[in-house]
Amino acid sequence: MARVDRVLRGAAQVLFFLTGIAFFGYLSRYYLTGAGGPTLLAVTAVPLTVCLVFLNDLRHGALYPRLGSVAPFVIALLYCGVALYAAWYLYREFDEIRIYRLGIWNATDLAVGGAVAALVLEYTRRRYFALFLLNVALILYAVYGFLVPGMFHHPGMDWTRIVSAVSVEMTTGVFERLPQLGLTLIGSFILVLAVLRAFGCIDSILTGSSRVALHSPRTLPQAAVFGSFAVAAVSGSGAANAATTGSATIPVLIKAGFPRVTAAAVETASSLGGQLMPPLMGIAAFLMADYMGKSYFDVVARGFAPAMIYFLGVAFAVWLLAARHHTRAVTPDVRAMRFMDWTNILSYLIAVGGLIYLMGVERRPAMASAQTVFLYLFGFLTVAFAVRSVHARVWSLRELTRPFLRLIESFATVTGELTILLATLGILTAMFTITGVPTKVGVLLMEGAAINLFVMVLVAFAFGYLIGMGLPVAPTYIVTAIVVAPFMIRAGLDPWVVHFFIFLVAVFGELSPPTSVTAAVTSRIADAPFVRTMLAAVVLCMPLLVMMGAVFSRPDLVVEPGWAQLPAFALVLIGTLALSFALQGRFHPRRALDLPMRIGLAGIASATIFHPDASVAALFAAPTLLLTLAGAWRFRRLPR
Repeated sequence: MARVDRVLRGAAQVLFFLTGIAFFGYLSRYYLTGAGGPTLLAVTAVPLTVCLVFLNDLRHGALYPRLGSVAPFVIALLYCGVALYAAWYLYREFDEIRIYRLGIWNATDLAVGGAVAALVLEYTRRRYFALFLLNVALILYAVYGFLVPGMFHHPGMDWTRIVSAVSVEMTTGVFERLPQLGLTLIGSFILVLAVLRAFGCIDSILTGSSRVALHSPRTLPQAAVFGSFAVAAVSGSGAANAATTGSATIPVLIKAGFPRVTAAAVETASSLGGQLMPPLMGIAAFLMADYMGKSYFDVVARGFAPAMIYFLGVAFAVWLLAARHHTRAVTPDVRAMRFMDWTNILSYLIAVGGLIYLMGVERRPAMASAQTVFLYLFGFLTVAFAVRSVHARVWSLRELTRPFLRLIESFATVTGELTILLATLGILTAMFTITGVPTKVGVLLMEGAAINLFVMVLVAFAFGYLIGMGLPVAPTYIVTAIVVAPFMIRAGLDPWVVHFFIFLVAVFGELSPPTSVTAAVTSRIADAPFVRTMLAAVVLCMPLLVMMGAVFSRPDLVVEPGWAQLPAFALVLIGTLALSFALQGRFHPRRALDLPMRIGLAGIASATIFHPDASVAALFAAPTLLLTLAGAWRFRRLPR
């Protein structure tokens, strides 16, 4: 039986890489030529991603593990057969379905399209159960809406309408613009991230940050924060980054004197920041650009100021924690920097700098910029890897092909899983569209705005918070944007302000109590209580909460990029640093004297950030900054 299991696992591995190579080649051809357009790409590539995600689970033994080894293999082959037939049929009948049989699709059209949607939902059931339940609830609501009382009542729709809406209509469902975006614009950026991962960029960044902090107790916590930020910008997921870097940074922080809860909270806050850091911001930033009809660089250019406020706010809080906990020098078990480590770090800087230059200076389209950076980066790293292999006399075929297979694996798995997630969101948006849920929720928002704009913002935050408790960042952003953004904009708020607010709420969803996935990962690594870790991380992530309000009080922070952001940036940064000190620092060893002083600092810091008159806020900024600097200088000398 063990032999059969090994043979089947090996066969799954081969099938996965063959499919991954075909997927990589097909998308690379599209990035270079744009042949057929994004809709044709989606109807052929979405079924391919279905094959990839199920084969990936199969080769790791994660596809229906209770059924043994043979049954999952047969099921995976069945799923892949259905998906490949669907890709071939939809490609062959593309113009017929989209043009000539529009609205009068035959039974085969609906069966093939419905099969793809069903496979997408089955993967979602296994991977994103909360999103699966939401989709099922919306589908049932679309069919049986006549049973729902009140303002959400509607006559109900037949199942044929549901199946067409989630598949062959192509303007909604599993082939709509969201999965198209995942395969085109986001996929081109994933190529850049995949080549960095394939050649060990993440390991090199962690090694470099550990070497910087090798013997310095003051720089070690900051090196951990910087390393996590840099890697999170590449990983694109707070929870994934926490699992990757937390295993290295958390034990070092604990050895340096941080309590386990604090070490886990530091890694949680740092990992979360990668979602904000341009130019490789999280998936929600791509969705924001698409939803607003703007270029991705327009989002990135505005995202630098909030990202720097978050980074500096977290770094300052960690510096205060290091002083409080008597951080001591440790000698982490870290190897010396090698040739490929320096090459990988240089490659990371080239990727970041190249994307900024091509998108910001030459104003090239984002997809073309990413493809150009990938080609140069791939060539540079391949040559460097070849030089290193010759110098080290590495002639093993396995070692020579390892980074290239990792490239295929990383690109195929990340793009495949992302595309399936976005296809699932396509089903969700289809149900929203045909049932009119956003309009009905918008009525409630407008009623809140009639009372007070602040009430409307609170209602929007509460909606996003509840969605974020069960969904990843991208679904949280898109659902909240669809439901609340049009009505907040109609109430007179700037679109950039509204969408950055929703973006920040979506990022906060990875931390939102009581279901923080990122805190769950870091607490497990640190062997710390989950609830205490989550609450400590919320305090450290205070800059994120501050910016949710600051985008309304200081709209210049995101409305116009460049010099126009600087005054708002300065005010929010000063206030954020002061709030960090009020939460983590101390003015005086006696609590009776210290607490009123910190409350007073928090008061003037809040006025600096939120006072509606910028000139009055600037008056508060000067004493806020002076008190913060004086408090930080004194805090280092207080007895512990």
